[in-house]
Amino acid sequence: MNSAHGGIDLGVAAKDRISELLERVSDYLPEDATSLIEDAYFFADRSHDGQLRKSGEPYIAHPLEIALYLSDLRLDEQTIAASLLHDVVEDCDVTLEELSGKFGPEIAKLVDGVTKLTRLDSRIHDPLSAMSDGADYRDSLYAESLRKMLVAMAEDIRVVLIKLADRLHNMKTLDALPPEKQRRIAQETLDIYSPLAHRLGIWEIKWQLDDLAFRHLDIDKYREISRMLSARRVEREEYVERVSDELRLKLDTEDIKAEVSGRPKNIYSTYRKIQKYEAEGKMLSDIYDLFALRVLVEKEIDCYRVLGVVHQLWHPIPGQIDDYISNAKENGYQALHTTVLCEGGTHLEVQIKTVDMHQVAEYGVAAHWRYKEGKTSDVDFEEKMSELRQLLEWQRDVTSTAEFIESVKQDILRDQVFVYTPKGRIVELTAGSTPVDFAYKIHTELGHRCVGAKVNGRLVSLDTPLQNGDTVEIMSTKSDRGPSLDWLNPNRGYVRSAGARQSIRQWFNRQKRETNIRRGREILRREMRRLNQKFDDSEVLALFKHDTMDELLVNLGSGGVAESQLAQKLVEARQEPEHPLARKRTDLPLSSPTSGITVQGVGDMLTRMGPCCNPIPGDEILGFVTRSRGVTVHKRDCPNVKREDEPERFIHVDWGKAKELYPVRITMVAYDRVGLLNDLTRNVSEEGVNMASVNTGEYQDGKVTMTLTVFTTGMEQLGKLFAKLEGIRGCISVHRERSSNPVASR
Repeated sequence: MNSAHGGIDLGVAAKDRISELLERVSDYLPEDATSLIEDAYFFADRSHDGQLRKSGEPYIAHPLEIALYLSDLRLDEQTIAASLLHDVVEDCDVTLEELSGKFGPEIAKLVDGVTKLTRLDSRIHDPLSAMSDGADYRDSLYAESLRKMLVAMAEDIRVVLIKLADRLHNMKTLDALPPEKQRRIAQETLDIYSPLAHRLGIWEIKWQLDDLAFRHLDIDKYREISRMLSARRVEREEYVERVSDELRLKLDTEDIKAEVSGRPKNIYSTYRKIQKYEAEGKMLSDIYDLFALRVLVEKEIDCYRVLGVVHQLWHPIPGQIDDYISNAKENGYQALHTTVLCEGGTHLEVQIKTVDMHQVAEYGVAAHWRYKEGKTSDVDFEEKMSELRQLLEWQRDVTSTAEFIESVKQDILRDQVFVYTPKGRIVELTAGSTPVDFAYKIHTELGHRCVGAKVNGRLVSLDTPLQNGDTVEIMSTKSDRGPSLDWLNPNRGYVRSAGARQSIRQWFNRQKRETNIRRGREILRREMRRLNQKFDDSEVLALFKHDTMDELLVNLGSGGVAESQLAQKLVEARQEPEHPLARKRTDLPLSSPTSGITVQGVGDMLTRMGPCCNPIPGDEILGFVTRSRGVTVHKRDCPNVKREDEPERFIHVDWGKAKELYPVRITMVAYDRVGLLNDLTRNVSEEGVNMASVNTGEYQDGKVTMTLTVFTTGMEQLGKLFAKLEGIRGCISVHRERSSNPVASR
């Protein structure tokens, strides 16, 4: 795609731009199609007459740029015309009926689809709407917008192609908006639009959205990586040209016609690789594909011939060979990838594919709509749209906005893994899927009866993430015991896909109402014991949008309300202090010796956690400006906050992003047995939690009480630790202690 049209020079007449568009489409569309696009442009130009964008340029510049993007994809005349007209119904005095009469029902339907998505976007980002309706309303609009976009994608992919091109041009002109809105739109682009472009296989749009969003979210890091890539560009280009010549010469001797070129690097993907390598303790020099080649051939068989030549020429690195031709990615991407050791010990990544495969890699499903003489139906494309509609059917019954968005991100916008059945059938799953997800993908009843699994012939736990190429065998029972409720607990990691979650919920929903009520009551009691909090039914009911307590318990017992959601609501609820006196609690350290606490919103001031309430991430907090020790951070419900007679010294603070460690006291009651303490410490260690101390308390009726102090990163990790400890054989209860001796931290 030509990046030259990222924005219109105000000195260039619009007629020059429409001439450029008509010249491009005339290369691949018949004359009558070009006339339709020209008519659509002049209609849009008249309709938007006098309107300006935030950047000050004429409004017609925006739809014209979108049409230019789509012409680079060689899309059909209906899509190009609809892109020119996509804002006339929303922003001008034009009706859909008028469009349908002038340009036909197909174009009107495309414009209507884009208009509905645009209206939702504007309501989400409208600050007046946010103030009047609140964050929950915006979240519901966000989910509604995403749902409508996916429905539109399943019905007619061209609506989303126009929307992606619309977002791309908006990102290129984002500097005209206030900084806060820039960041919000950039984050939404990274969360939704870029993964959507990836899912559709449109790399040409995806990498631009990534880089543009990254620039607005972290300009310092963006510039740092840009300078790093620029500094190494000459070295990289010289090296790539040298090895390219060497490979071309070898291919010529083997009589293989191929186009060999260097593969460019974009900034955001390099940033993600640096993050990944740092987490693995590797250096930047270990990033394999900073040096990369692309080899294009005419026939599929030539791809494998080139692979053989590459491996003869240079030494292949074990585990770095991927065959995406035999096992194409979910978005249709096909190629052979290999990493070899070249001259000087340098790692070189080589991608090998046909010209057609490269077109699909660049333009994805847009290639389905690329204009061709004598169009034929695309069976693979229709099959993918059918699978997408099935995913949307599963998510239609999800009631929680947050859960809907998360399920879409996991099932539709995330990468896929490809595994095999024992008979060799390939099964596509969401990345991170487990044997439980695999069982439900094969058949719902197999999922319900799943009791164990073998991966590559070895027994594994049911929460084991599957990898590309694994062969999975499910062991099932003949009984009707059904799935485990633990499978719906996100902290346990048994299920990742929306389809499996929905099947499990449906099984529990079919059980007796009384059973779910009892189960829900036990879950509620367990969570209150964990957090050492007490709530009346009326207080719990007030935290959720349910009419009766029985209705809430049924949803809790059936998995309709997640345990993590319940825990979060209970944590956020206001708590009354248990003791009126302010005495310092000295049995817990202020923070981990290595925590280096970071709190946003207070500049460079020194911060410390209030020892009276020991807040951890997930708690609602505020800061108190002390006279000599910087800012002390308290829970909002801390009694010292309520008693303070200088409220002007309180300031707003937020938890930072750093993974800090905070002390938490946990009490566990269990039946005493040999090896209990060993199981306790092992489970804490497996969860990656640092344990400061553990004490064995009173022994009575065969039961023992153990108290341990751990350093946790926050409520999410604490919830996972509770789930681990409750799974220890003989465990009766686990709960978090809270301070009953508040203190004034000045």
